[in-house]
Amino acid sequence: MKKSAMIAALLAALVMAGGVRADDDDCQVPMADWKPRAAVEEMAKAKGWTVRRIKTDDGCYKLKGRDADGRKLKAKIDPATLAIVEIEYRDDDDDHRRRDHDRDRKHKPAPTGAVSPPNNGLFNTTSPAKPVVK
Repeated sequence: MKKSAMIAALLAALVMAGGVRADDDDCQVPMADWKPRAAVEEMAKAKGWTVRRIKTDDGCYKLKGRDADGRKLKAKIDPATLAIVEIEYRDDDDDHRRRDHDRDRKHKPAPTGAVSPPNNGLFNTTSPAKPVVK
């Protein structure tokens, strides 16, 4: 009875692991079957895309560029079939919002009146500090 329960649990674990692997978007193609980068560029141009960068990652080609409408895109491409595995579009508004947020965070003025300076003569606003020479 214990053996059959253990075997059933092992089989269930293997099936679940296979399902997780099937959801993975990595490309599992031997290098000998890869098409050249020039073929990726031709495929992108045929779709009306302009290519900024092509690199390899997770066994796939990754392309950055713009589509025919000028939207920024990132695409993961199967190296053997040149099929699009995953594509992500980014609007220019997203970049502006991010830059504005970063700029606001970097140049945010210090709160006024929150902390008063120490009364040690160095921060006196009515007269300049007097150096002490020994």
